[in-house]
Amino acid sequence: MPQSLENLLVVGISSRALFDLETEEAIFRQQGLEEYRRHQLLNENQILKPGAGFALVKALLKLNRLSGQRFVEVVVMSRNSSETSMRIFNSIKHYDLDITRAVLSGGASLAPYLQAFNVSLFLSLHEDDVQAAVNSGTAAALLYQKPENALDELEQIRIAFDGDAVIFSDESEKIYQTEGIEAFEKHERENALLPLPQGPFARLLLALSYIQNNFKNPDGRAAPIRTALVTARSSPAHERVIRTLRAWDVAIDETFFMGGIVKSDVLAAFKPHMFFDDHPDHCDRAANKVQTGRVPWKQSREFE
Repeated sequence: MPQSLENLLVVGISSRALFDLETEEAIFRQQGLEEYRRHQLLNENQILKPGAGFALVKALLKLNRLSGQRFVEVVVMSRNSSETSMRIFNSIKHYDLDITRAVLSGGASLAPYLQAFNVSLFLSLHEDDVQAAVNSGTAAALLYQKPENALDELEQIRIAFDGDAVIFSDESEKIYQTEGIEAFEKHERENALLPLPQGPFARLLLALSYIQNNFKNPDGRAAPIRTALVTARSSPAHERVIRTLRAWDVAIDETFFMGGIVKSDVLAAFKPHMFFDDHPDHCDRAANKVQTGRVPWKQSREFE
């Protein structure tokens, strides 16, 4: 009987995000496809080092073992051909990662296969692939390289999100960008009782909330996942956020209304294993302290 990925949190991750392939990427860009192919074949038994998304993937897969049921599926999605992919599979086996599915597109775009595998989140270091995923309606993030203090062993998965244009739609942010802070705050006061529309990462947040509820401890604390909302919003724009999460029946563990101050110090204190934000400036500052993924805007977006 065919298996279904419909009710699972499916993470699609590029081979370069899962493993450190920066040397190989340089060979491909500087010396071409044939030299890259030769290098991979000669080194296919050399185990790759963990990449920017490795620790998070390893921890998410651990949830399946802890629970005794399958919550998470990881699919490696690569522009490699099958011929040059053995080194990736050998490394997956070496690290005992429970990954059995892969898309090897042989240089073609990966975006058409995201819905086929019901991908909830796509992680990559290739901006073109991430942008195509976002344009197709899939939550996706462009990963930054690992900061020096990156945590490889995750006892508790910690994930932090920006609000507008990430968890929530960019509806309100468009007003801020085009009309200014006063118009934004007026709009949010007037619509405080109206839930914000879902953004690209709402589906991921809802999936994490579902998993949390299946790990509830007697004291009410959710483990082994902890979430945080780190938003530039402040009063009076806070009320709509709180009411929206209530309407979604989602309890975020920690919330920070930053009021426009720099997020990186709060993130360093929270110590997330991944932080998702749509603003390049926020991501650039955070990436030196915590693992960061930038969420590109859809290309049809009317402002920048």
